[in-house]
Amino acid sequence: MQGEGNLITVLKRVPNKKQLKACSPLILRFHRLMDAFAKSDDERDFYLDRVEGFILFADLDKGLERIDQLEKEIEKHRDRYCLIPKMTFYETKKFMEGFVNEKVYDIDTKEKLFDIIQSKEARENFLEFIYDNLTELEKWQQYYHERSRIRVIEWLRNEGFSFVFEEDLDLSRQSLEKVKQHLFELKVSRDIQAMRDTIAAKAQTYYSTEALNPRPKRGRPPKQAAKVDIEPNYTLDIYETALPEVRPFLYMPDFTSTSVTFSAKFDTEAQFIASLRGGARVKIDSRLEALSQRLESLRHLSDRLRSSSELDLAKEGKLFEALSHRQVASKNGKVAGVVKGLLPKKRGYPPKEKSEIQEIIKKKRAAGIKQVTQIKGRKKK
Repeated sequence: MQGEGNLITVLKRVPNKKQLKACSPLILRFHRLMDAFAKSDDERDFYLDRVEGFILFADLDKGLERIDQLEKEIEKHRDRYCLIPKMTFYETKKFMEGFVNEKVYDIDTKEKLFDIIQSKEARENFLEFIYDNLTELEKWQQYYHERSRIRVIEWLRNEGFSFVFEEDLDLSRQSLEKVKQHLFELKVSRDIQAMRDTIAAKAQTYYSTEALNPRPKRGRPPKQAAKVDIEPNYTLDIYETALPEVRPFLYMPDFTSTSVTFSAKFDTEAQFIASLRGGARVKIDSRLEALSQRLESLRHLSDRLRSSSELDLAKEGKLFEALSHRQVASKNGKVAGVVKGLLPKKRGYPPKEKSEIQEIIKKKRAAGIKQVTQIKGRKKK
């Protein structure tokens, strides 16, 4: 079976001996586990293999015969296949309420989300509202990723897995594939042993206190840089002990941090977006949206200027005609005499004549300086 853009390499059929034990921690993909946790319910079962770390999805569409073979294999090796826990309604509600209380700051948005959480089909309606609000979408994806990571790590620790997440390793793709190919071999080359030691050291960090209670880093926050979407370069899925009974049920889709959704009905983010009201939707860039709003405001302003009664086009035509056909004989070349009567007058009282101004000046001079009687205080006896 092939995953989405993925290949399975079955190197050889290992003989059925005693319980095989890996010589290095299992290399798991966190995004697959996160998606399996979100979709596991009463109708869908997911299993994690303890020997090689592959995931099984008991898909009922595979047919009764294959389903019976899978059930017999799981029943025969109960200690090998670990059932991934179901996501209850209480847990989904806790996810949504935690996000609203911790990450949503707008009061109206909070009230709307709380109403959605209390309604029917809260999970899908909650996601639909989040995807309609670009300001909340990025915060939700980060919050869901962080909380799911803690939940998955806690479960793996309780089940006693020795593991690392492939997304957390800095090793090259070829190096990880070498480790997978020699998973059960005790004697390996020096370079493979060095990579095993690096993976083992990383695996210990998942059992630390900080893995379940991540603390913010101290010091000055890093400078915000433009996000660059890099296509993850995952390794091939190499499983040596996957029996023919379980191979049709191998769960191997490729996910990224943003493509995994909280939805239980849809397999991918593209399917969920296409199911939203109005058909397929495209994420609108916030800058383009702000630009369109500014253009609309400019159009509205231009319409108001055209319909304004203060703009007299007739007077403008008269002014242009007077300036083009009449010469103004003046030393300073002023056009005040030409435009007089065409420009709007100033508001307020009309200007006073020169004779009135002269009379006011004469009255002020005749009045002279006002004499003020000095106030004398009483002498103390």
